[in-house]
Amino acid sequence: MTFRRSPNLEHLKASETVAISTEAKRRKAAGEDVLDLGVGEPDFDTPAVASAAGIDAIQRGCTRYAPNVGIAPLRNAMAGALSRMSGGRVVDAERIVVSNGSKQSLFNACFTLFGPGNSVLIPSPAWVSYPQIVHLCRARPVMVPGAAEWGLKVSVADLERHRDDSTRGIILCSPCNPTGTVYTTAELRAIAAWAAEHDVWVISDEIYRRIHYGPGPAPSMFDLDDAALERSVVIYGASKAYAMTGWRIGAAYAPLEVGRAMAALQTHTTTGANHPAMWAAAAAFESPEVDADVERMVGAFRRRRDYLVARFQDQAPGVEFVEPHGAFYLFFRVDGIAPGREIGGAKFCELLMAQEGVALVPGSAFGDDRWVRLSYSVSDRELETATDRLMHFIARLAEPNTKG
Repeated sequence: MTFRRSPNLEHLKASETVAISTEAKRRKAAGEDVLDLGVGEPDFDTPAVASAAGIDAIQRGCTRYAPNVGIAPLRNAMAGALSRMSGGRVVDAERIVVSNGSKQSLFNACFTLFGPGNSVLIPSPAWVSYPQIVHLCRARPVMVPGAAEWGLKVSVADLERHRDDSTRGIILCSPCNPTGTVYTTAELRAIAAWAAEHDVWVISDEIYRRIHYGPGPAPSMFDLDDAALERSVVIYGASKAYAMTGWRIGAAYAPLEVGRAMAALQTHTTTGANHPAMWAAAAAFESPEVDADVERMVGAFRRRRDYLVARFQDQAPGVEFVEPHGAFYLFFRVDGIAPGREIGGAKFCELLMAQEGVALVPGSAFGDDRWVRLSYSVSDRELETATDRLMHFIARLAEPNTKG
């Protein structure tokens, strides 16, 4: 039988970040000297308290179907954690729907809110899956370029220029993957007010909220008034700050009616999240010991961020980059590095891998091939070695007679 791809997959492309990580692992397994600064996950082990809770759940027989929306201890623990991060704000656990990772939470939200004839604004550069998820919902992603002088963030004026009668939503990410930029509370408030004025839903991806280099967690939709939350779906989870990527626990906080619809959708896709993993995540969200582990991890990310910024400023002063204030990525511009030659992000990454054995992600994956994303969620030693190779490569490219 001839395979004909369904129209549902008309725009689908495989994740470039996953593909690059897979290729780096393949090369390593083949014995090549490869340093992978492309993968977007912490290099730390899951906190011991969470792992022990997952093991205990298995031993207690928590291996059958769990409630579709998530077990009550996890929803309560997550509500408590979100409340503590938001100055004691009351966070209703009944509005939390747990899924198999924040990516499924994002898909559930988009599939529930958007459909044919709708468009969704996505500040660009953006995480690779946002436009793909919108396409899968039969809606139309509209990329809104951010201003370089503003950390590649977008303003209300930028959003308004791209809005039309079909605009139904906006997907916001702060701290941002791939840039590490962070929206202030005032900026979030302005976007929420604009969205309310034009009947636009805000999906706020806050999976990196605790990985913030300012005081406390990053600003959030939870820092705004109740009216803003009634027009928003906030995405959170255990993967990034809690070093639990493989446990696949994400969640959405939504108005009750929206949450019920998302939960109903989930009954026909995955039924619900992994049962033992939910007990592990519940322990992570409520444990003071894990809070201390998170603070140590964020401290390590901050140290690595400072190291990278200093190296770029000292050894590559002509290379433009976005100074990250959260997450664990450095986004830098490469299209002007090689004099007289056009080298975009894809070519830069191809040559860097071939010549120096360092894997990065080209900006084309995020909507702008002038840039490249570097993940500093690796050990200090790996980061130092990889940065040495990267600086050597940039210096060679900058020489007038460099070939490649």
